Amino acid sequence: MKLSKLALIAAIACGTYAGNVFADQTNEIQLVSCESDCDCGEPVCGCEPACDDACDAGCDSAGCGLGLGLGDCGIASRLGCGDCCLGDPYSLFGECNGIAVGGWMQLGYFTDTTANFNTLADNVQLQQGWLFAEKAIDSSCGFDIGGRVDYVYGTDGPDTVAFGNPVPGYDTNEGWARGGQYGNALPQLYLEAGYGDMSVKVGHFYTIIGWEVVQATGNFFYSHANTMYNSEPFTHTGALFTYNHSDDVTLYGGYVEGWDSGFQDNGDAFIGGVSLGLTDRLSVTYAAVGGRFNTPVGGATEQGYMHSVVADYAVSDDVQYIFQSDLLDTNERQTFGINQYLIKTINDCVSVGTRVEWYQIADPTTDAVLHDTWNWTAGINYRQSANLTFRPEIRYDWYDGWDANTDAPADDSFKFGIDAVMTF
Repeated sequence: MKLSKLALIAAIACGTYAGNVFADQTNEIQLVSCESDCDCGEPVCGCEPACDDACDAGCDSAGCGLGLGLGDCGIASRLGCGDCCLGDPYSLFGECNGIAVGGWMQLGYFTDTTANFNTLADNVQLQQGWLFAEKAIDSSCGFDIGGRVDYVYGTDGPDTVAFGNPVPGYDTNEGWARGGQYGNALPQLYLEAGYGDMSVKVGHFYTIIGWEVVQATGNFFYSHANTMYNSEPFTHTGALFTYNHSDDVTLYGGYVEGWDSGFQDNGDAFIGGVSLGLTDRLSVTYAAVGGRFNTPVGGATEQGYMHSVVADYAVSDDVQYIFQSDLLDTNERQTFGINQYLIKTINDCVSVGTRVEWYQIADPTTDAVLHDTWNWTAGINYRQSANLTFRPEIRYDWYDGWDANTDAPADDSFKFGIDAVMTF
């Protein structure tokens, strides 16, 4: 568990689905070469013509006819002049007997360590060297059983271990640390069974709270919101039931051993929620956890309640708006947050966006506001191929004179970061 109170306002991004611009790569190796002479003829690979719009809109002047090749289909098409060809994704391992094995490598550089997870300022770092094995269930025709295990090594490892354990164990033993800022973690290890519209996970799994996730492949932005890092759990150990009532209604409920614990009794909490498809364009998810969150050795027990409300609205076919509000209220801390994202898709190769966050911490005994912090982030997702994505961004943090993350005085500051994520 982390510390703080959060709110995020405004993100403009470009991507068909901002929450996850990477798909699980389970296809066989099949790289396709797409070329076009930008003469409105058919590309050799059968992709959509990259320059249909160029002939009518004078795209040659924008570079379509300059022969500036970048990847498979030219720089102009990738920057919005018509469609672009990514080719088919490839996998090193693929799928066998229903078991999929894959992963990704994330290398990143950030100019500041206060942007959450980015622990090495001004250093290129391996943040996530990730491997997973999964047997997804298919209970549409009856009972099925499966499961998943995830392993990560890198500078995100220490942030992803079960640090809520009261004593070292699971993936928090000394042997899992690798010196400096690097470490190992097993963020998921669970069995899943399902029958019809009902399924249950039992073991160690990611939370359903919030919109941003730990996995680099699940977020539009390289850096994380203060809300996600400070006021939300990352993982739980316990049991979580899911019931797909209809195409528009999904219910969640279960029991977990507090926050971020790994198979140790460090809490007793209910976790649950509901996801509603209100219209063809608008969906809303409410998720909450309440009870005893942790009992650290020699420390006070933290108990209380937190919830997250996420609204996802498709403004148009290529623009997505997300609104998130988090409330955390325990005997140890009190936080509130509002997050907003606006996401725009230019084409399959390029997405751009912005995020604004307001994060507030209050006194849990008096409800008096202690500190407010804000940040604004703007970034680009550039997909070089179906397996490789670059995410440059700039971020500006400003405070009421105090950084709620570091609990110390702070000055307003600009930050820059870029990472590359290669899936396999």
